[in-house]
Amino acid sequence: MVRGRRLGLGVNVDHVATIRQARLTDYPDPVAAALAAERGGASGITIHLREDRRHIQDRDVEGLLAAVSTKVNLEMAATPDIVELACRLRPADCCLVPEKRQELTTEGGLSVAGNEARLEPVIARLDAAGIRTSLFIDPDQAEVEAAASVGAPVVELHTGSYAEAGTARSQAELERVANAATLAATRGLAVNGGHGLTLDNVGRVAAIAEMEELNIGHSIVARALMVGIEEATREMLAACLSARGSAAAGAL
Repeated sequence: MVRGRRLGLGVNVDHVATIRQARLTDYPDPVAAALAAERGGASGITIHLREDRRHIQDRDVEGLLAAVSTKVNLEMAATPDIVELACRLRPADCCLVPEKRQELTTEGGLSVAGNEARLEPVIARLDAAGIRTSLFIDPDQAEVEAAASVGAPVVELHTGSYAEAGTARSQAELERVANAATLAATRGLAVNGGHGLTLDNVGRVAAIAEMEELNIGHSIVARALMVGIEEATREMLAACLSARGSAAAGAL
């Protein structure tokens, strides 16, 4: 296992934009939310620019890139127009995700296995633009191996199955994530995780030593309705770091 690695928290502000777009107003501002998240300890800001522009808009990407002091992680489908936009705006990170118009949120990982020929040139183009590419994949051995073969330096493991599992299945799903993280690290990939994580379930994922960053949005924004986004970010980061510290102490 990898020991002593710092764990980062990327805060996804998509749903701040969701509230704004419900009334097509100019508030609440995802940029202001991102700055509050940074004050709460976020190591980066994640946004998903969907093809249908249901929440984040192009202007939000531009505004965030100009304002944040950490980094912007742009989640995106591997489609020509979005790739073109990413190469023009050049966020620090891009995470390639599957995307379906009818889904409420991303429902599973990207199918890298079998789609290597389509993804390799996209990753190469983003790399040429100075963008670090991550692939959002299910915690599956075949997908990890495929991700390692196409040249992306990072994988983000989909934690939704773990987050949604009942008590009887949660340990098995957690082990899938942990095993995938270990395999990815042995293949030289940086490992992130995200989807469905909350204050109640984040600890066991945060304790996985190979995890470098967790990207969390909905639960932080929902909590922020009660305590504000700066405090919600601070709470989530404390939960993550507490779990990582406990895991490290137990390994000694």
